[in-house]
Amino acid sequence: MQAIPLKNTDNTRSHGCSQCRDGEKSPFELSFAFQPIVRASTRSIVSYEALARGPDGQGFAYVKEQINAENLYHFDQTCRVRAIEIATRLGLSVALNINFTPNAVYRPELCIRTTLEAAEKYGFPVERIHFEVTESEEVQEKSHLVGIIAAYKKLGFTTAIDDFGAGYSGLNLLAEFQPDYIKIDRALIDFVDQKPVKQAIIEGVLLTCRKLGIDVLAEGVERREEYEWLRDNGVDLFQGYYFAYPGFEQLPEVPDSVF
Repeated sequence: MQAIPLKNTDNTRSHGCSQCRDGEKSPFELSFAFQPIVRASTRSIVSYEALARGPDGQGFAYVKEQINAENLYHFDQTCRVRAIEIATRLGLSVALNINFTPNAVYRPELCIRTTLEAAEKYGFPVERIHFEVTESEEVQEKSHLVGIIAAYKKLGFTTAIDDFGAGYSGLNLLAEFQPDYIKIDRALIDFVDQKPVKQAIIEGVLLTCRKLGIDVLAEGVERREEYEWLRDNGVDLFQGYYFAYPGFEQLPEVPDSVF
């Protein structure tokens, strides 16, 4: 997840709603890279995460420079539509992970309609859309985030907390709402096979999530040793350079040898 650290205010909320109502055009030219998410037990790709890029493949730093509090809503909406459009064009047949910015969602039941329209237009099943929110993005009103997640789940979307363990809330976030799965941050994954403290923390997260019925994904996996330790200790979902680098307007394959 590539977080947008912008504050949310009542002014930006009302501005965003008027933009949606008045149908203003997006100023962004965006494309996407896609990185596979795999399930170890079935040795299969189960989803691809859409990562915002510039129109010619420029990195997220290029995209981020264009974002401010005034156009954050349009950025969020454009990302959803373009990700669905490109994924459909590429023939994506598994789930699609889309990052969303809670500070850009004013009323979830209204702001989601662009996503639903894009899914219908391009023939992409709603039940295969997974929405990720980063735990490292500060949200001024936690109840607002909880309301977004609840609305999305009610509409049939799968939800996830990204960068879990790297942000402001940690396990407290799970007390407020329970997503379908969490993505453990790379900072906890790095050399976990050699770090007993990280092992203990991840074991605790796995136990908590197991009791809450929440799945766990390890992201940012770069070494086979990390993958093997995590797999052997109960993690089944993975993402990272060890499996495949993001492909610009491509759906990278994952070699069977990594398993």
